[in-house]
Amino acid sequence: MGKKLSGNLSINALQLVLNQILGLGIFYVLSYGLSKSDFGQLNLALAILLAAFNVLSLGIDQLIIKKIASGAAVEDTLSLYVCHVLITGLSFYGVLLAGKYLFPQLEIYNLVLLIGIGKLMLFFSTPFKQVANGMEQFNLLAYMSVISNLVRCVSLLIFGFLHLLSVQTIIIIFIMGDLAELLGAVFLFKRGTHTRVKITWNKRGYIQLLRESLPQTGVVVITSALARFDWIFIGFILSAVKLAEYSFAYKIFEIATFPMLAIAPLLIPLFTKMFQQKDIAAEKLKFLIRMELIVAAFTALILNICWSPLIDRVTSGKYGMVNAKTIFILSLCMPLLYINNFLWTISFAQGRLKMILSSFIITLVVNVAGDILLIPGYKNEGAAFAFLLSCLAQTIFYCRKNNISELNNSWYSLLVCTGCALLSGLAANAILSNIWLILIASIFFYLLLLVLTAQLRLSDRRNFQKLLHW
Repeated sequence: MGKKLSGNLSINALQLVLNQILGLGIFYVLSYGLSKSDFGQLNLALAILLAAFNVLSLGIDQLIIKKIASGAAVEDTLSLYVCHVLITGLSFYGVLLAGKYLFPQLEIYNLVLLIGIGKLMLFFSTPFKQVANGMEQFNLLAYMSVISNLVRCVSLLIFGFLHLLSVQTIIIIFIMGDLAELLGAVFLFKRGTHTRVKITWNKRGYIQLLRESLPQTGVVVITSALARFDWIFIGFILSAVKLAEYSFAYKIFEIATFPMLAIAPLLIPLFTKMFQQKDIAAEKLKFLIRMELIVAAFTALILNICWSPLIDRVTSGKYGMVNAKTIFILSLCMPLLYINNFLWTISFAQGRLKMILSSFIITLVVNVAGDILLIPGYKNEGAAFAFLLSCLAQTIFYCRKNNISELNNSWYSLLVCTGCALLSGLAANAILSNIWLILIASIFFYLLLLVLTAQLRLSDRRNFQKLLHW
């Protein structure tokens, strides 16, 4: 099935490691250097823009990967997507500019308008990244994807070290980083793929592209609302300070999902080709999802044990203990996210877009209802629990709709791995007090329980080697 999974995974993992390190550097400088109020306002603006630009993609980004992997003409497909981002991006920012006259005194609106300039540039770069992904040019994709974070991280560290950090400086740095990524993506794509970049308006082709993406558009609208609805709700209903605390915990939680982020982009072209060729490698799929769940539960275990001692130390007590309950609830979502992403990718590769849309409608309803009911009374912990309920609802739906019989028992590994992590953490904390001893003991207990429950087996080494050569 094309390039070896091991090679693609290594390249994608390296890119993600670098991006996560740079992102963590950016996040740390901002959270440490700004007051909680300013940090919360900045995150509220970014949450609004992230949701908006995700909606503007209309699901075409994922469709482009699938079309290129299926053998569609690269130049024509790229041209259609470039036309789309230009039309929707410029129209959206035009509406934002017009809104300036309606909300001239609204501070958060001014922040959205300014940061939106950079996010518009980043949006314009997405066609080149998605086409490179569909072509399985992961080395090229890695270079294109780190430019913005590299510029922002280095600049913020310099300005922070010189004590020149301010909201105005941050806005300029964000815009320059996103513009650099756009210019770099165009240059690297042309040089790396030797593909001619042309912008040709094709009305019939564009309408057909919109029709093909229509079922996925609903998914994108819903996932965009899910992605940052809790942030926006907290920012407007509670306070910028509470949003600063919650966004810090959520961002670290997102960074902790790195293994899933490393493999997820590789699965769409891989699964698409697998179903096209009608060669369903069921045993490999079963092994892969079990390994993903083991990693997910392990990551959640380490995150909880290290959270308060580590985070309070590096943030001078600002974001550690205050978020201990929130990060625990969010960490319970981690295995659910892994299995949801895996089953979603299979369904997407099979073209079951209406089923996927139904799953996200259910998820949205549960999440929004949970936020509205729980956030006013339970604040950040309520938002985390609402997210947990929505992830659980989606997992149940996917497991019921799964049409590969060999994966019907995936929920068993989900429960066992999560339970092993919980028991390991509780046991280590009950008998020890030193953080390093607790960490070592919990890892030992976790591995032991995985062996006893047959989640880790002697045959796994051989299966892992086969998987890397898939």
